[in-house]
Amino acid sequence: MDTQATARIPQPFCDMPDPRRNNRRHYLIDIITIALFAIICGAEDWEAVALYGRCKVDWLKTFLKLPHGVPSHDTFNDVFNRLDPDAFESRFQAWMASLVQLSAGKLLAIDGKSLRRSFEHGWDKNGMAHMVSAFVQENRMVFAQVEAGGLGQELSAIERLLSMLDLNGAVVTIDALGCNPHIAGQILERNGNYVLPVKGNQETLQAKLSLAMDEAILENFADIQHDIFEQTDGDHGRIETRKLWVCWDVQELLGKELAGQWPGLKALIAIERTRELNGKTSCQRHYYISSLDRRTKAKGLAGYIRGHWSIENNLHWQLDVSFNEDQRRVRKGHGAENLSRVTRIGLNLLKRESTAKCGIANKRKNCGWSNDYLLKVLLA
Repeated sequence: MDTQATARIPQPFCDMPDPRRNNRRHYLIDIITIALFAIICGAEDWEAVALYGRCKVDWLKTFLKLPHGVPSHDTFNDVFNRLDPDAFESRFQAWMASLVQLSAGKLLAIDGKSLRRSFEHGWDKNGMAHMVSAFVQENRMVFAQVEAGGLGQELSAIERLLSMLDLNGAVVTIDALGCNPHIAGQILERNGNYVLPVKGNQETLQAKLSLAMDEAILENFADIQHDIFEQTDGDHGRIETRKLWVCWDVQELLGKELAGQWPGLKALIAIERTRELNGKTSCQRHYYISSLDRRTKAKGLAGYIRGHWSIENNLHWQLDVSFNEDQRRVRKGHGAENLSRVTRIGLNLLKRESTAKCGIANKRKNCGWSNDYLLKVLLA
C-alpha cells in the first residue's frame, strides 16, 4: 500500500494479522479501511458497509488496491467475526497512546456497556456482548476496551483491562463493582491512584466507613485532619448542592486491621447531594475511599467523582444516540466486539476534529457527503 493510502488510517492497524489462510481475494487493510470509513459515515451493519464501498469505489481506488473490487457484506461479516480481538485491541491501544498521554492527575474512568441486541438467539439474551472501556475525561476519548464475556464477568474484564495499561499517575474511577482490594492493588501496581465508591458489595467497609464519617461530620471533625468543598448549581427548576468531606486519618477512623486490607488507602470521603425540584427536597450521602494523599484537596476529589459520569454522557450516550449501537444485530464470533472497537475508533476521530461546530451525528453525515471532510477527520 502506498503512503497516500496508509495516511488515511491509523498506522498501527496496517500490520493486523489476517485470520484467513486461503482464498484471500481482498487485502485485509482494504477491508478494515472501508469498514472504518463506512462506520464514520453512518453505516450500522455489514450490508451498509459494503453498500458504502460500492458507492465510493472510484474514490477508494485512488488509494486502496481493491484488486477484486469492494468485498461483499458476507466477506466483511466473516473477516470481522474471525479477526483476533486481542490483536485488534493491542493496535487500538498503541494508536491511542500516540494521541493521548496518561499522566499524573488525569482522570481515567472505567465502566461497562452491554451491546443490547448482540445476542445470537432471542431466547438467550445472556449471550450479548458486554464491553468494558477506559475513558480519558480530559480528551473525552476511549483509551482502551475489552470484552467481558457477559455482564457477570465484568470484574475479571476490569482486571484484564488494567493489566494492559501503564497508568503513569492517572486517577482511576470505577463504579462500586470495582471497589475491591485486588483492583485497588492492581491500580497501584500499574502506577495509578484510585477513587472508589463504597457500597453493599463491601458490607463491612461500608458499615464502618459510613458510621465513622457520619460521626466525624456531626462532631465537626474534632482533632481530625480534613477538608471540605461545597458546590451548588442547577437548571430547569432543579437546584443541586454537593458537599464533600475528606479526611486522611484512615486508621483512626477505620481501625488498623480494616484499613490495612486496602492497598495504599490514604483518604476517606463522604459526599452529600441535596436536590430541590418542584418544591421537593431529597438528600443522599455516599462514601468513597482513595489512595490520593493530602496534596489532593476536597475540591479535586469532587472533580474526580463527578467526572466519572462523563463516561455515560460522552461515550455510552454518544454510542447509543449518535451511532445507534444498541440496535445492531451483529452477533456471531468476534463480530460484535470488533465492530464496537471500529465504532470507538470512529468516535475518537470525530471528537478530535474540531473545525465543524456541530454534534457527532451531523459530523457523520458531513463525512458521508464530503470526502474532503472525511479525510480531515481521519487526519485530525
